Amino acid sequence: MVTARGAAPVSARSRRATVAGVVVTVVVAAVGLIWAKWEPYLGKAFAAARTHEWTGKDILAVGGVQAGDAPSWHAATTFFSAYLGAIWPALVVALVLSACVQALLPRTWPSRVMNRRSPLSSAAVGGVAGTPSMMCACCSAPVAVTLRRSGVNLAGAVAFWLGNPLLNPAVLVFLALVAPWQWTVTRLVVGVGTVVGGAALVAFVARREAISEPPDVEPAAEGVPESPAVVRFAWALLRLCVVLVPEYLVLVLVIGAARGWLLELVDPGHRGLLLVVLAAVVGTLMVIPTAGEIPILQGLALLGVSTGVLGALLITLPAVSLPGIAMVARSFGRRATCATAAVVVAAGLVGGFVLSVL
Repeated sequence: MVTARGAAPVSARSRRATVAGVVVTVVVAAVGLIWAKWEPYLGKAFAAARTHEWTGKDILAVGGVQAGDAPSWHAATTFFSAYLGAIWPALVVALVLSACVQALLPRTWPSRVMNRRSPLSSAAVGGVAGTPSMMCACCSAPVAVTLRRSGVNLAGAVAFWLGNPLLNPAVLVFLALVAPWQWTVTRLVVGVGTVVGGAALVAFVARREAISEPPDVEPAAEGVPESPAVVRFAWALLRLCVVLVPEYLVLVLVIGAARGWLLELVDPGHRGLLLVVLAAVVGTLMVIPTAGEIPILQGLALLGVSTGVLGALLITLPAVSLPGIAMVARSFGRRATCATAAVVVAAGLVGGFVLSVL
């Protein structure tokens, strides 16, 4: 009887803590996404509807870098500044939201919501869950890592990661307003297939490597019941920043430095299937902010680049990136990470074919 009487207050406190954690996480998600994504994109959509023109600049050309330019510190730093200036609000929201999920929600909740009986259904749920946040591949990577640490299966986590950029409703609206209709159709059709079918395929390929708890999870990061919520949150946020952010920033610098060589690979003077394959690979490695592909593709179209290359880049530029791959590699596993990159390259080839046919 004593145990029962003593357990009641503990259970009540646990329920109150859970409710408070859910409320805080929902508020952080809503306020953060309104500030970093929804409100800015709404303004851009109204502007595009009025002018039918895209005002964003080609981030690959910042600093005066042109195709064929050798790597330089100037190319690296100008790209780094432009890219970080465009994505830092979303990155901050992603890190804080990831820490909230790790520290304030019951660990089994994400897996209960997203794990389904089949990889296809899990991928569908993950893709739908990733659509409202509308983050680029790098900003959604910390959240995808947190989902894996919380027990979400590979299909759901990969679909969430890919769904953020590929099925971003704001970008689809932007494309419909300022680009040929074929671009929007290609992005939507190939994007859905990549997010759902591609994520399920990754889970199938990596099924032998899949484990219930990724190797980079430490007991301290999970937080024990006696630890105050603020301590668990601070630890989770610190660990995300220390483990994920440094390698991400270094790789952004590397890509910025080498972008002249990467641009050379999609020179409009080159033709043929090999160029489409190279474009798919380059697009998979490149890192761009949300909707950054629009001015890039518009500029390449004016230069006379083939529709095959444009279709490949339309899918691969936003889908994943080398910095994003580096961030998810520990939690996804080597086989799953490589399979995801391969799926995106293949999806780029499909995108090139679809756009060419349309």
